[in-house]
Amino acid sequence: MKFYRIMAVSRRVFRGVVNDKRSLVLLFLAPILAMCVFGIAFSGDVENVNVIIINQDQGFTPPMGDTIYLADEIVNNLNTTTLSIHNMTSIDDARAEVESGQVSAVIIFPEDFSENAILKSQDQSYPDSAEITIEGDDSIVNIKTAITTTVSTALSDTLTENGVTPAIQLNSDPIYGEDAEFIDFFVPGILAFVVYLLTTILTLITFVNERSSGTLERVLSSPVTEGELVMGYAITFGTFGVLQVALLLTIAILVFNIMVVGNVLLAFLAVAILAISCQALGILLSSLAKRAEQAIQFFPLVILPAFLLSGIFWPIQAIPEWIRPFSYLVPPTYAANACRAVMLKGWGLDKIWPDILALVIFAVIFLALAVWTLKRSKN
Repeated sequence: MKFYRIMAVSRRVFRGVVNDKRSLVLLFLAPILAMCVFGIAFSGDVENVNVIIINQDQGFTPPMGDTIYLADEIVNNLNTTTLSIHNMTSIDDARAEVESGQVSAVIIFPEDFSENAILKSQDQSYPDSAEITIEGDDSIVNIKTAITTTVSTALSDTLTENGVTPAIQLNSDPIYGEDAEFIDFFVPGILAFVVYLLTTILTLITFVNERSSGTLERVLSSPVTEGELVMGYAITFGTFGVLQVALLLTIAILVFNIMVVGNVLLAFLAVAILAISCQALGILLSSLAKRAEQAIQFFPLVILPAFLLSGIFWPIQAIPEWIRPFSYLVPPTYAANACRAVMLKGWGLDKIWPDILALVIFAVIFLALAVWTLKRSKN
């Protein structure tokens, strides 16, 4: 082993990297991007969760003293950073808001809340207890926990301020996701992420290899048009995407016993459209790379936004508010939302159509751009 030969190889590789501006930029940009996105995405707590308060508390007037409204005091102590509070009077209308996905929970204080709380604190044999009922969407475990913790903290603070220890029960009556665990929230996101990742990268690598080997030029010199070529890829990788989801979903149900309430064919539809979008994205990215080594440099740009911003592993509500809009520029966000709505809430096409429409728009735009880049490269 000769040291001068080692240094000669080192100098050649170094010059190659320095002369390739794309490699040089990504060499330093990717770690900085990863550090910043990880730090930003996971530094926040769950915030601005929409909840509805139904406060029917009539208060309690002791023999000597002013009327006490414990429910009002608890509501005033709720953390308004975590919860975005709306007030309504109709329980049925509030439940409809949860069922439509507009809010995450309804917090109900009954008419005799203050009376039962105070009388129970004075006499443990008093037959009735004060109850706070939370009727919510428990399919997103992180948000459910944030709501419950916030209400419990407000309750504790109120009791401390009043110097009493009434027997108040905090009941949970889920509208969606009863008995849901984190794995039930996690798996639908993983389905979308795996299809997005594998389809985009596989298309990218395949197209770059065909371009570098000259196969793409020979195909385009035949009567096959650019649009036909792109659609052929769309069908192929869309099929692979559905097969991937079928395999992963089978494992999830049989091994992890995840919750499936709705029609899984709708989840397949969402992920199949995502796969079509992703193969078109892979073709777009391939136009920027001449070799497979350069294609690999795009992996961080493909993986990081979807991994951190699409709500796959962490609710979008927990991402800092200023960066949250970028989550809706990432296609897996809509596929994950649609899959969770179908599998955990039992929603049909009438409720998930906005997510499906967004995926279709992404697919149309990416397919059109993919055809355009092929025509441009051919010319």
